[in-house]
Amino acid sequence: MAETSGRREFLRAAAVLGGAAALGRFSPARAAALDVPVVDKLSIQVLVDSSFDLFLRPGQVNGVSVAPVAGFSDYRRSLHNEWGLSLWLESQLAAQGRTLMLDYGYTPEVLANNMELIGVDPSKLDALIVSHGHYDHFGGLVGFLDRYRNVLPADLKLYAGGEDNFCHRVSRSRTPGQFTDFGALDRRELASRRITTVLAENPVVIAGQAFTTGRIKRNSIEKVLPNTMVEFAMKDGVGCDAAGYLPPEMVGKTVADEHIHEHATCFHVKDKGLVVISSCGHVGIVNSVRQAQEVSGVDKVHAIVGGFHLGPAPKDYLEQVVGEIRKLKPDVLVPMHCSGLNFVQEARLQMPANLLLSTTGSRISFGA
Repeated sequence: MAETSGRREFLRAAAVLGGAAALGRFSPARAAALDVPVVDKLSIQVLVDSSFDLFLRPGQVNGVSVAPVAGFSDYRRSLHNEWGLSLWLESQLAAQGRTLMLDYGYTPEVLANNMELIGVDPSKLDALIVSHGHYDHFGGLVGFLDRYRNVLPADLKLYAGGEDNFCHRVSRSRTPGQFTDFGALDRRELASRRITTVLAENPVVIAGQAFTTGRIKRNSIEKVLPNTMVEFAMKDGVGCDAAGYLPPEMVGKTVADEHIHEHATCFHVKDKGLVVISSCGHVGIVNSVRQAQEVSGVDKVHAIVGGFHLGPAPKDYLEQVVGEIRKLKPDVLVPMHCSGLNFVQEARLQMPANLLLSTTGSRISFGA
């Protein structure tokens, strides 16, 4: 049977730069194995996602609960949705609470609107995290800082997965063979707002309660599905210094994006296991979970949460990946953002007892 054009595009793009993620080494953060903290409880508030369900009801799957956002006093205002993701993470270890913010949606206007309506307090933040260098995950960041910098901690840090997070990217146009600008996270804008950037290519503990995977090994069946092109260059102070982690012949080139420094944010919840939060999972959700297991020394996977970037997946590949997820034996799957309705449908077929759905404004709770 002849391949469809979408299938051919997937295979071609997956082959391009397939070995780039294994080339070179750029290690500004710690490389030692982590002593991963164990938290008593964790909650994830969805600040921005692509849909809002007014009729979402409280639910629970295998000890993980989801609750809708409370009603608003001003009927003229509503939560806004857009293509992107932003999560508010609150954890507790004994008497100590920590608050982190993971990704910032596409626009600062949507992020600010939803933060106000949901009622989160920026002054409580202990750290910021950006998962990877796509605009729908960092687009709201600078506007967020402009709005709230005066109430944020003076020494606030942003944890990025590595230098690749700052590369300039272009996205495929609706016109075949053409591309459009997809921006770059400008570290000068962060510095001017007194934000210290930590390049966490290696795993790191954040605020004493969370940890990141560091650079994710690619050892599953997964491939990077077609998405953006990345420019390995620095121009006028914007972009990435690729010389530290790529061979010389690749520096300055624009190639298919392998998201070399995408990382996942994780927690080890007491008596439950790992909660792995993959904002997009371009490098593979199974790879991301395996990396979290290796970094932490914890095999038990309690929950896999976030974007899994399987929306564009061909059906046969999607079936394979969900089968591999099932082998990880997670208690709960919480798909968001780019996971795709096709993923939800396949998960309902293969893992119906593990699926928990959320929307913008939902609060997902783990642990005691």
